Amino acid sequence: MRTVFKTSYDADINLFRHGAQAAWYLALLALALVLPVLLDVFLLGEVTNMLIWAIAGMGLMVLVGQSGQASLGHAAFLAIGCYANVLLQERLGLPFIVSFPLAGLIAGFAGVLLAIPTARLHGIYLAIATLAIAILTDDIIVLAEPLTGGVTGLMTPTISMFGLEIDRYVTPDRFYWLVLLVVVLTVLVYRNLLRAPLGRAFAAVRDSEVSAQAMGVNVARTKATAFGISTAITGLAGALMGHFAGVFNNETFSIIISIQLLLMIVIGGLGSIHGAFFGAIVVALLPQAIALSRDFIGGLLGTGSMAIPGLESAVFGVILILFILFEPTGIYGRWVKIRTYFELFPFYRRDMFRRQKSYLKTERLR
Repeated sequence: MRTVFKTSYDADINLFRHGAQAAWYLALLALALVLPVLLDVFLLGEVTNMLIWAIAGMGLMVLVGQSGQASLGHAAFLAIGCYANVLLQERLGLPFIVSFPLAGLIAGFAGVLLAIPTARLHGIYLAIATLAIAILTDDIIVLAEPLTGGVTGLMTPTISMFGLEIDRYVTPDRFYWLVLLVVVLTVLVYRNLLRAPLGRAFAAVRDSEVSAQAMGVNVARTKATAFGISTAITGLAGALMGHFAGVFNNETFSIIISIQLLLMIVIGGLGSIHGAFFGAIVVALLPQAIALSRDFIGGLLGTGSMAIPGLESAVFGVILILFILFEPTGIYGRWVKIRTYFELFPFYRRDMFRRQKSYLKTERLR
């Protein structure tokens, strides 16, 4: 068991709890840097896809996990980031290093515009409003065919940065390193956001809007800021997702993607950076696991590969139900319990993580 002695308040906002934790994360980063040497092209592509999903998950986690605002429309902001990135490059001739951050800013601005009329909505009502935005975005993409290509879609150009050509199929290692760089920067921004007063304002609004307002937190502005930051990060993920796919249209960012994003952060663990990565592993690798299992079972039965419509969605739904019933804190929550058990053994008590079933009286004023 490791005991951390804190001698100042600054220790509470350090990036890492202690040096050993920092060493573990640096070792993980070093392993991630050499993955293109260790993996073949297919597996590297799957890891790249997982990292892109992790970026999108961190974007939604800021909104749902940190500020407590429900959203079923983040596929719309993935689409906004993706189309903005490509159109800025093709129509305005901007380089990727300029169009990529601008795509995130455009998606963030769209999120703020959504937050203004929905500031007073909560729970299911906010989720329905964001769901409507996702459906409207799908229709707008189809109707704005001269700009978006309609149902035909658009092709992403090859990325050119500092004299290097980066393409998901031609140079998968370079594209992987680009995505990894964005992941590291996003994690640093997210981690510093949690240490800042704004991050604490997010937590106050999440736990009780009435109490937060009593402490001087501007609830409407905090919600709008959460929407802006969340959708900006999601827009960056959408831009990378477009380059990963190569060709995209309105169906690439359907409502199913919004549901998968929400599934991802719930399964991974709400309110934690780790939860976004654990959830991304499930969302990115589960379809491949299902396909391999289907081929294996078909080979054993001598029937060949079996095509079962809706199997992937059914498996996702079953996993979500199981986590809600038996492990609401997600995969990261389970890991925290296991780690705490070994750290405190033999003094660990099961009731340490008992779910709170009482709520603040101030929330009855809604």
